[in-house]
Parts: sequence; structure tokens; C-alpha cells
Amino acid sequence: MKEQNLLKKIAKLETVNDQLSAELNYLEKLTSSLGFAEGLKTLKAAAIDMIEEDQRNEECEDCED
Repeated sequence: MKEQNLLKKIAKLETVNDQLSAELNYLEKLTSSLGFAEGLKTLKAAAIDMIEEDQRNEECEDCED
């Protein structure tokens, strides 16, 4: 019985992995088509840059007080 439960869990994890892989591939293609040269990698870098810029701007506003 224990082995059967483990096999069911493995099958479920394989299904989830397949779904996540397909979604990741789709996001890679989507971000590339939007002009992010390396897909999610460059999207992530752009997002981090924007967040850091916002944080720097907030710090500068605090300095003016």
C-alpha cells in the first residue's frame, strides 16, 4: 500500500512539473516576443532595476526633509 501511495504522489508531481515547464516555456516565448532579449532573465533584471530605482528615489525624497 505504501508503495502505491508513493507512485501516486510521483505521478502527481510529474504532472505538476509538466504543467510548470509548459508555463515557463510559454512565458519565455512571450517575454522574448515583447523585446526582452533573453526572456525571463532580462525581464527579471529590468524589474529589479525598476524596484531599485524606486527605492533610490524614495531615499532621495527622505534626504530632502
